[in-house]
Amino acid sequence: MSKASQQNTTPGVNGISVIHTQAHASGLQQVPQLGPAGPGGGGKAVPPSKQSKKSLPMDRNSDEYRQRRERNNMAVKKSRLKSKQKAQDTLQRVNQLKEENERLEAKIKLLTKELSVLKDLFLEHAHNLADNVQPSSTENTTDSDNAGQ
Repeated sequence: MSKASQQNTTPGVNGISVIHTQAHASGLQQVPQLGPAGPGGGGKAVPPSKQSKKSLPMDRNSDEYRQRRERNNMAVKKSRLKSKQKAQDTLQRVNQLKEENERLEAKIKLLTKELSVLKDLFLEHAHNLADNVQPSSTENTTDSDNAGQ
């Protein structure tokens, strides 16, 4: 192997293997490699920013802690307001739908009543037409009987 492509793997932090390479005389570079670092290790690479946040306990009197708490409290308030607003919107929509349902049910009753009246009128008219129309065979018999007299 040439000097530019030499690699050396060493166990790193949190079960992450680190590959040391020498790139063109610029020195060693550390490149995180996924996979187990040793016989007991194993897992995924964790970005350094997340490693430091979890590993360092915060001092409750520090400015950074107070700022984080303040940001978190604001986020919680915002989330709760959003949730409350969503619940109010849902309740308002439920009330609108109930009112619309009542209007539609009243309209159904009115139209059902109107249909019933129109059916009765139609049946009455059809019955009157049937009574006024005589069968044609009866008319012919009556005409021939009248002609003979």
